[in-house]
Amino acid sequence: MLKFVYIVQLAMRVLTTFDKSISEALAQLVRNKANVKGHLHTYRFCDDVWTFIIENPNFKFEQETVSADKVKIVACNAKKPGEQ
Repeated sequence: MLKFVYIVQLAMRVLTTFDKSISEALAQLVRNKANVKGHLHTYRFCDDVWTFIIENPNFKFEQETVSADKVKIVACNAKKPGEQ
């Protein structure tokens, strides 16, 4: 049982570190924008998290267009450490 607790704690620490690192990297390094067109199959808002499922999306960037069969987008507010 004790081994399981350590694994869960380690997993939560890894996820927290990843979330913080990817948020900082995206904020500093990514400057491109994209337009998305497609069929909005499902959307929901629960516990301050938006979830969108888009069928046949077309992502249009400055110089290229990317298509897929289905995309799931999950978005939430970015809070800095210590913010409520």
